[in-house]
Amino acid sequence: MSASVVFDVNGARVEAPRSAMRLTDFLRDRLSLTATKVGCESGDCGACTVLLDGEPICACMVPVGRLGGRRVETLEGLHASGEVAALQASFLRAGAAQCGICTPGMLVSAAALLRNEPRPTETQVKDALGGVLCRCTGYRSILAAVMTVDPSDEEGEAPPPAGKAVGHRLARVDGPRKVDGSEAFGADEPPEAALEIRIVRSPYHRAAFELGDLGAFVASHPGVVAAYAAADVPGRNRFGVIPSFADQPVFAEGEVRFRGEAVAMIVGDADAMASLDPSDLPIAWTELPAALSIDDAGTDGAPLIHPGREGNVLIRGLVQRGDLGPAFDGAVVEVEGRFETVFVEHAYIEPEAGSALRVGDRVEVRVTTQSPHMDRVELEAILGLPDGAVRIEPTAVGGGFGSKLDLSVQPYLALAAWKLERPVRLTYTRPESMASTTKRHPARMHARIGATRDGRLVAMDFLGEFDTGAYASWGPTVANRVPVHAGGPYRYDAYRARTVAVHTNGPPAGAFRGFGVPQSTIAQECLFDELADAVGMDRLEFRYKNALVAGQPTVTGQVFEAGVGFRDCLDALRPHWARAREAAVEANAIRGPARRRGFGLAGMWYGCGNTALPNPSTIRVGLRDDGRIILFQGAVDMGQGANTVLAQICADAIGVEVACIDLVGADTDVTPDAGKSSASRQTFVSGNAAFLAGSRLRSRLLVLADASEAAHLELDGPRLITRDRGTTRSLDLRTLFTGDDGMVATSSATYDPPTVALDANGQGEPYAQFGFGAHLAEVQVDLELGLVHLLRVTAAHDVGRAVNPTLIEGQIAGGVAQGIGMALMEEFVPGRNENLHDYLIPTIGDVPEVVCILVESGDPVGPYGAKGIGEHALVPTAPAILNAIRDAVGSGVRRLPATPDRVLAAIAAGAAR
Repeated sequence: MSASVVFDVNGARVEAPRSAMRLTDFLRDRLSLTATKVGCESGDCGACTVLLDGEPICACMVPVGRLGGRRVETLEGLHASGEVAALQASFLRAGAAQCGICTPGMLVSAAALLRNEPRPTETQVKDALGGVLCRCTGYRSILAAVMTVDPSDEEGEAPPPAGKAVGHRLARVDGPRKVDGSEAFGADEPPEAALEIRIVRSPYHRAAFELGDLGAFVASHPGVVAAYAAADVPGRNRFGVIPSFADQPVFAEGEVRFRGEAVAMIVGDADAMASLDPSDLPIAWTELPAALSIDDAGTDGAPLIHPGREGNVLIRGLVQRGDLGPAFDGAVVEVEGRFETVFVEHAYIEPEAGSALRVGDRVEVRVTTQSPHMDRVELEAILGLPDGAVRIEPTAVGGGFGSKLDLSVQPYLALAAWKLERPVRLTYTRPESMASTTKRHPARMHARIGATRDGRLVAMDFLGEFDTGAYASWGPTVANRVPVHAGGPYRYDAYRARTVAVHTNGPPAGAFRGFGVPQSTIAQECLFDELADAVGMDRLEFRYKNALVAGQPTVTGQVFEAGVGFRDCLDALRPHWARAREAAVEANAIRGPARRRGFGLAGMWYGCGNTALPNPSTIRVGLRDDGRIILFQGAVDMGQGANTVLAQICADAIGVEVACIDLVGADTDVTPDAGKSSASRQTFVSGNAAFLAGSRLRSRLLVLADASEAAHLELDGPRLITRDRGTTRSLDLRTLFTGDDGMVATSSATYDPPTVALDANGQGEPYAQFGFGAHLAEVQVDLELGLVHLLRVTAAHDVGRAVNPTLIEGQIAGGVAQGIGMALMEEFVPGRNENLHDYLIPTIGDVPEVVCILVESGDPVGPYGAKGIGEHALVPTAPAILNAIRDAVGSGVRRLPATPDRVLAAIAAGAAR
C-alpha cells in the first residue's frame, strides 16, 4: 500500500501522507488554505466545513488518509471559480458576516444547498446550515442572505454620496475579506518555522503543587526546546485589566486557585508538541478543599483565596437616593423575590490564538484581542521591559463579547519569543479556551419593590452577590455598574442598590456583554410584571407610567435634558404588544391545556463607556498626495462594525465619499489608542474622535484650497476639487509639501466623555449617554414537557441616530440570540461541559424571527446624535422571555437557565399555590 494518497483540492491534484492527519491541518498548514477555520476540532461548530464530493462535511473530522481519489472544495476554490459571487454579495448586503469566523463554513454549506435548490425555503436553509454555529449574527441575516440571492447582482448597492454616509446601509468596508476567506484571524498566517507552545494547567479547582526539574524534562524530550514556569518570568508575574486589582499570575506559584489555571508552558517544534503528553511534566499535586459557591467562600473559617480580602470579598458597590423607610411605608403594594444566574461561556467560535517574534530589543505579538494598548502595557510589565518595547498587532477577532479584553495567550507568546529569540505560536484548544478564560458572573440577587395603588413606583431595594471567581478581572466594574442600572430606566422616590463581588475557586468572571446588567435586569423586570399584576395594570402601561423622561433625575441624581428615548421604545412596541395579546388569547383557546402561549416585556437602559472614569479615544486621519484619505483608527472591530461606522462618520465630517477612505487598523506602533472595544463605547467615544479629526482635516483642506466652509469637496486621484460659491477649482496634491508620514495634511483628535465621579452614596454622573430599549418575547410552553418554544422577539432600541441601520440590526439580532441562550439553555460547569457539544448555544433553529425597531431620539453628545448598541441588545431579552413563560404558565422561573425541569417546577409551584 502506498504511503500517500492523491486527491483533488479546488481542482488541483495534491498528495498527502496516508495518515490520521486532520484535513483541516493539511489544508491550513500544508496548502495555506486558511479560509477553513478551526473552532473545536470535534465536529461541533462547523467552522471548518468544506465540500467532499459535493457534500458539506467537517474537515476536522476527516483524516487525509481516507481521501484517495476524492474531491475537496474550500471557500477559496468556490470564490476563485465565481460560483459564490452572488451569495457573497448577498451576505454583504444583508449584514450576514459580522466577525467573519463562521462565514466560510456558512458560505460553503449554503453553496452546496444552492446547487440543488436555487430558491430554498427557510426550513431548507435551516437544515442545510444547522451544523454551523454563529455567536454573532443571531442567524437571521444569514437566513435572509441565502434566501434572497440574486444571481444578477454581484456588486451590491451603490455607495452613498459625499456627506451622506451616516444613516446609509453601507456594506462593511472590511466585508469582502470576510466573505472571500482571506481575513486573517489569530491562528492564521503564523511566522515561518514558528515553535509551538503548550500550556500545562491545573486539573483541580484548588491545589498545592511542586514542580520538578524542568531542565531534565526538556533534555529527555527530543524536539522540546524549553519549559518555563513562574521563576522564569523576568518582570511582574501578575496581570489584570484594572491595575489596582491586578492579581492573576502568568504562572501560579505554589497553589492554583481554579481548574484550568496555568502552572507552566512547554515550547517545541510542531512534531514534538503533537505527540507530547503534558502530564509527563514533573508536577506533584495536592488537592485542597475548594470554595465553589458564594456560600462556600463566605462561611466562617473559609480559606482566603487572596490574603487581605477579608471574607473573600473583592469589592462592594452602592447607589442610594432618598429614604427607603418612609418610601416603603407609603407603598400599598410590594413584591420581592430572589433570582439566580450561573456561569455563562462566551463561546466565540475563534479560540484564543496568536504568534510572536523578537525583533532586537522588542517583542511583536499578533493576537486576537479587544484591547491592544492595554495588552502592550501589561506585557511590558510582565517582561520587565520599558515603555514601547512591545508591539501588539491585533488580528481579526472571531468574536469577543468581553472575554478577549483579558490577557490569555499574550504573556506566553511574548515570554517565549523574548527568551528564545525565535518565532512562536499558540492556539488554545476548545476545552482549554473554555476552562481557562473568563465567564459571565453568576449572580444571586434579592430585590424588593413598592408601588402605590395606582401603580406609581415609590421604592426599590436591591442586593446583588456576584461570584467573581478566582481572580478580579472585571469584577470591580460589574460591582460598580450594576447599582447604577439595577432599577432600570424608571423613577423612584427612594432607591438603594448594593452589590458585592465574592471570590470563589471558579473560573475568573469577567466582562460579558453587559457587565452584570443583564443579570440585575432579570430581577427588576420580572418583579415589575408581578407588581403590575398586583396593582391591576397592563404591564406595558405600568412601565410607561414610571418611565424616566428627559429632565428627571436618575438614581444617581444625573439629569438628561434630551436623548431619553425609553417611552418612545415602549410606544413603538404598543401595536406588537396588542397583537401578541390577541394571538395568545386565540391560541390558548384553541390548543387546550397541554400547550400555552404567553408574551412578555422587559425594558432596559445602559450607560455607554466606563463608569465615572476617564474613557478617552484618539483618532488620526490624513490625506496623501495621491488623493487617498487614510483613517488611522485603533478601535478593534470584532464584528460590531467599528471599521465601517467610524469610516462613515469621518467621511461625512470631511465631506467626502466613504470610498475615498483607506483604513489602517489597530496596531500599537501605528494607530493611536482608541481605547478598548467594550462597554458599547466605540460608536460614541471613538465616533466623536473620528468626527472631530475629520472636521479638523476638512478645515485644513479648505485652507489649502482657499475655499469657504460651505465648499463641496471631491477627490479625483491626486486632485482636490472644490466647488464653492459657483466656482470650481482643482488643486494638484502632488505640488504640496509631504511630511515624514507621507501626508499633505493630517489631523488627530481625542474625545473623553464628560462624567462626574460617584460619591460615597453613588451620586454623580457616571455616563455621558444612555441607550434605552424594550423587548417583547412570544413563547409557547409545553406544560407536560416543560419545553419552551420561542415564537418571535420584537426589539425596540433608542440608538440616538442610526449610523448604519444594517449593522445595528445585526447587533440587535446577535444580542437577542445570546439572550436566548442565557434564558433557556446556557450553564457552564467547570470540568463538565468544556466543549461545544455539551455546552449548548443557540443554533440556527433556536432563534426565531427578530423584528428590529430603531428609535432615533438624537443624543446631544453622540456623533451625529448616535449611541452605542452592542451590549444594550442583550440586556432585556432574557427577562422578556422569563416574563413570557410566567404569562403562559402562571408562575415564574427564578433560577436561570429556564430548562425544562425548572419550567416544570415553576408550573408545579404555581399549581400548588
